Amino acid sequence: MNQRFRTWWQPRRGLAIAEACIIGLVAALSAVFLKVGSGWLGTWRVHTTHLLPAWLVLPAIGLVLGFLAGWLVDRLAPEASGSGIPQVKATLANVPVTLSWRVAGVKLFSAIIAIGSGMTLGRQGPTVQVGAGLAAGMSRWVPTSPDHRRQMIAAGAGAGLAAAFNAPIAGVLFIVEELLQDLSGLTLGTAIIASFIGGVISRLLGGGSLDLNLQLVKSSSQFSIPEIPFFILLGILAGLFGALFNRGIIFSIKFYRRLHISLPFQVALAGFISGVVVALLPPSFRDNTGLRESLITGDSHPSVAAIAFAAQFILTLIAFGSGAPGGLFAPSLILGSCLGHIIGVSELYITGTGSPTTYALAGMGGFFSAVSKVPITAIVIVFEMTTDFNLVLPLMIVSVAAYLVADKVVPGSLYEKLLELKGITLTKEVAMEGALTKLTAKDVMQERVETLDAEMSLEEAMQAFARSHHRGFPVVEDSKLVGIVTQSDLLKIRESTNHTLRDRNLADIFLKEIMTSVPMTVSPIHTLSNVLYLLDRYQISRLPVVDRRKLIGIITRADIIRAEADHLNGENATPKLRPEPSYIVYQTRSPTIGRGRLLVPVANPETAGVLLLMAAAIARDRHYEIDCVQVMLIPRHSSPSETQVRTAKSRRLLRQAEVLAKKWKIPLHTQIRVTHDVAQAILETINEQHIDLILMGWKGNTSTPGRIFGNVVDTIIRQATCEVVLVKLGTTPHSPLPTQHSFNRWLVPVAGGPNSPLAIKLLPALITLGNDPKIRLTQVFKPSELKPDMSISEQAIRHLMRRRKLSSTVVALPIQANSVAEGVINLVETEGYDVVVLGASREGLLQQAIQGNIPEAIASGVESTVILVRGAIQK
Repeated sequence: MNQRFRTWWQPRRGLAIAEACIIGLVAALSAVFLKVGSGWLGTWRVHTTHLLPAWLVLPAIGLVLGFLAGWLVDRLAPEASGSGIPQVKATLANVPVTLSWRVAGVKLFSAIIAIGSGMTLGRQGPTVQVGAGLAAGMSRWVPTSPDHRRQMIAAGAGAGLAAAFNAPIAGVLFIVEELLQDLSGLTLGTAIIASFIGGVISRLLGGGSLDLNLQLVKSSSQFSIPEIPFFILLGILAGLFGALFNRGIIFSIKFYRRLHISLPFQVALAGFISGVVVALLPPSFRDNTGLRESLITGDSHPSVAAIAFAAQFILTLIAFGSGAPGGLFAPSLILGSCLGHIIGVSELYITGTGSPTTYALAGMGGFFSAVSKVPITAIVIVFEMTTDFNLVLPLMIVSVAAYLVADKVVPGSLYEKLLELKGITLTKEVAMEGALTKLTAKDVMQERVETLDAEMSLEEAMQAFARSHHRGFPVVEDSKLVGIVTQSDLLKIRESTNHTLRDRNLADIFLKEIMTSVPMTVSPIHTLSNVLYLLDRYQISRLPVVDRRKLIGIITRADIIRAEADHLNGENATPKLRPEPSYIVYQTRSPTIGRGRLLVPVANPETAGVLLLMAAAIARDRHYEIDCVQVMLIPRHSSPSETQVRTAKSRRLLRQAEVLAKKWKIPLHTQIRVTHDVAQAILETINEQHIDLILMGWKGNTSTPGRIFGNVVDTIIRQATCEVVLVKLGTTPHSPLPTQHSFNRWLVPVAGGPNSPLAIKLLPALITLGNDPKIRLTQVFKPSELKPDMSISEQAIRHLMRRRKLSSTVVALPIQANSVAEGVINLVETEGYDVVVLGASREGLLQQAIQGNIPEAIASGVESTVILVRGAIQK
């Protein structure tokens, strides 16, 4: 049965070819629909300017249609914002970004509306995401491996690009050069089939991108050797302006974020500004297609090209930064044609020879290459659109020069930078390379090593061999590796020609006399391929792993075989490797209008209410939004993105947060994540949502050996870059309902550490949970200190009193004790404080949390509510 299942699970080549054919067809149809839809809407927009004043019509259409496009994306599929290529790239890198039929559909219609509204965005980027989304949805129908699904998604992306440009070869190259970076037979085969079908169907149905062939019948391109310096100059300028363009894109996105307005209003604002600017320009600028064709055919004056370049440059930054669904390919081509036209006309004036058309087309490839960092794809796209062999050499010169200059000025991929703005950093996964070349000895070695002492007798060594299944032992002296002894070494004694050694009593022979004193070893950073080479070269079965002569582990052939098997099965070789990312199965969003974000992981229904009350109090005080996450744990052998889970119970828990947020008028975002590792899922949420503070509960004790607060909390304390607030709720006599908890008497131990002011800053928000709260600030001094210094407490009181709404009683009293933990615990027990807020001890909370000293001792030693605070960590 298992064998049948594995056979069924393996991707069959015939199935892959059939899928690729369907994907190419569907991608082509969607590309044609996008072209026709956006073209019809754009024609209607231009026609209305003949009936009504342009200064009134264009801004109004941009505003209304921009808001509609942004609303569709924001409400139905937030993943459909922007060009879509970064999302596809992230999905192919196994990052949990939603890619489905719903995303493809929303992207298709919202892109039609956004592009038709007059924003200077392209439809080629959206067709890539639409094709990939349709392929992702289709791949869910056919149960295949994750690698096969990635290949189908890549084929869909390539088919979308091929259909948009009528360039099937470029679609394949874009997959290899930018998206998947895989040259395996199955990947190339499916990509070629899907891209070919997409390009052919699109051409048959009139979905050609630029229709350049018809425009260039009367104006063929020209090229001569003396023109090479001018093409190099064009490449350098395209690279410089392309780098500036990429920086402008990043700046524009960050600028819109600082406005703190929702996506629909961002896109509406971009549409309105675009309409105003276009209305002020000559009428020819209202039709991007006509403007592009006049630039390519050389009919425009250089001043028109310069104005077009400046207008397109600025308007594209305004439109793309808003998050409008549209791409950068078409604007890049237009900007490149403007720049090439200017250089071509200048060269014609200087030398009297040359063709502005050739420069315009070469400039298209150069600017495209500088922006997208895909020079080969840029060359092939322009060539496939023109089918003019005279263009190949100019295209190569300009595209390569532009790429080199742009990558020197602004290194790295624009798409990866766009993902980093969303908290997603792409790294090369272990699964993409062989385990033998990627994994190291430290990754798979056995850390617990049985060793023998160099002064041990041979008789004791034989007893050790008899008790163990090992065939060899490292020999150590003062914790340093000095040799290795094997069963073969013991057998050699009996066969030895040295009668003195052979006839001695076994109890009188020491291991240092028979061991291999200079054993072969490896370092922790040796790759498994190096380890395997040494094992084969010297015909041994194990190798000690040594770091500066200190034995830290041992690695055997069995360990390497196990690591390779885990790699082939798609599993991690050891828990040290990065786990598979979590997967979002449910999500709600509110308008982004806060100054920051507060994350609340909820798990226990009995404590969720109190934690949410605390979170709401902090959020209202700081004008934060709340992100509420429920994490669902699944077995390691299941994939988070492919495991079906029931979310009904989790959604009921999240509704508590929704009710509270609505009551307090706080923006709330919720999500349910499926994961192998709870801490990892929380850290991913912190990075993706740019969390400023996380508030999470702790049960008050841990049974995990070697942990202070437990696996999850310890990991968050060490690795979360935001502020961390850890809450251990006090025990209540009857009911765990939030109203049963008392928050009236507050004790705040203060010291000079960096986290103490954070605790003081939290107090004004938290004490609103109590009725007539009273606050005591205290410093713990040793009995030997006769005159305690209370300056820190007095400074904290002055800070609290500056808060106008704070009407609570605040006192500062010292306490003498042998330790901070002992003093605080005794004070809570004798005076009955409801809440203890720990900002820092004298050594600092983070250091103590890692060492498991003061905070854990206090939190575990009192029955009151304890709040632990740790400041943000600089990245």
